[in-house]
Amino acid sequence: MKKISFAGLDVSRETFERLEAYFSILKKWNPVINLVAKSTIENAWDRHFLDSAQVFALAPKESKSWVDIGSGGGFPGLVSAVLASEHAPEMEFTLVESDQRKAEFLRTVARDLSVPVTVIAKRIEDIPPLNADVISARALAALPLLLNYAERHLSESGQAIFQKGANVSDEIAESLETWRFTYEEYPSTTGQDAVTLLIGDIRRV
Repeated sequence: MKKISFAGLDVSRETFERLEAYFSILKKWNPVINLVAKSTIENAWDRHFLDSAQVFALAPKESKSWVDIGSGGGFPGLVSAVLASEHAPEMEFTLVESDQRKAEFLRTVARDLSVPVTVIAKRIEDIPPLNADVISARALAALPLLLNYAERHLSESGQAIFQKGANVSDEIAESLETWRFTYEEYPSTTGQDAVTLLIGDIRRV
């Protein structure tokens, strides 16, 4: 079966068509509940889908459970779940989104694409520890707060994958005042000043 290159990943025609269907649903829902900024919707394939795919590519291959917090329109969590359905079908995905309308959007996309995910429509602070192998977030909060969520919801050897912008150095410096962690920094392929942080060994000072 011929594969299609998507953000450096070889995906099947079925997976690619799922992502295209997801894009269509996003464009239909976005005027109603503002899942992504209106200014980015026409460029959503690069701005949101490819941007999310690079997160999936960084996740440790042995991971079995993935929690995406503040999922919004499903970036990067739901895109990663679509890719995992082909590349890591044993991985379980949980999407945490406190906005009820956005949570319903996530459930709708997952159902229409036949991608198994669990959607929790609560604030991340109100959820018992999830013991995830991977936790991801995009444009949700400053790094010190994200580390607080990660410490609570990651397994002992889990990894956090956070997408950050031009102020990432300041956020890391601020975080090191109260946290200890290891991290790797990967330049984004879709945003000039954006980076993706792969973080582990998270401990409070």
